[in-house]
Amino acid sequence: MSRAFTRESDDDPGTLPERPVSSHPNLVTPGGRAAIETRLRSLESELAAARAGGDSAQRARVERDLRYFTRRLASARVVAPSNAPDRVRFGVRVTLRNESGTEQSFRLVGEDEADAARGLLSWVSPLAQALLGHEPGDTVGFQTGELEILRLEP
Repeated sequence: MSRAFTRESDDDPGTLPERPVSSHPNLVTPGGRAAIETRLRSLESELAAARAGGDSAQRARVERDLRYFTRRLASARVVAPSNAPDRVRFGVRVTLRNESGTEQSFRLVGEDEADAARGLLSWVSPLAQALLGHEPGDTVGFQTGELEILRLEP
């Protein structure tokens, strides 16, 4: 490739952009806080390996991730789930039924914990925002349809 089509920063692995930090409060479940702590320990090991191996690109990526997760741990506000939830709130598992009768469950968790494939939905996602404060039996409009809240679990 011609040098005319590269940026100087392409040659410097130390200039990775920072990972954006959400402007929302950093609510986390107890498990979410533990996951951040585990991730930090893992990153520290990766950093040591990158330094030992002289891999400056890997070192820059890991250092950036360490900065991000250190900030996230410092700002984490642990919210324990309610033992008997009566309304949709942070940490609660919500079971919904859509208009076609399909049921789906999600637990509302912190942004760094979210993983839709595992049924973990960020509390700041549009769906979670539409559900917050509602109770079983309520119908909530979302996108082009309606969702019925069937049950809540801790």
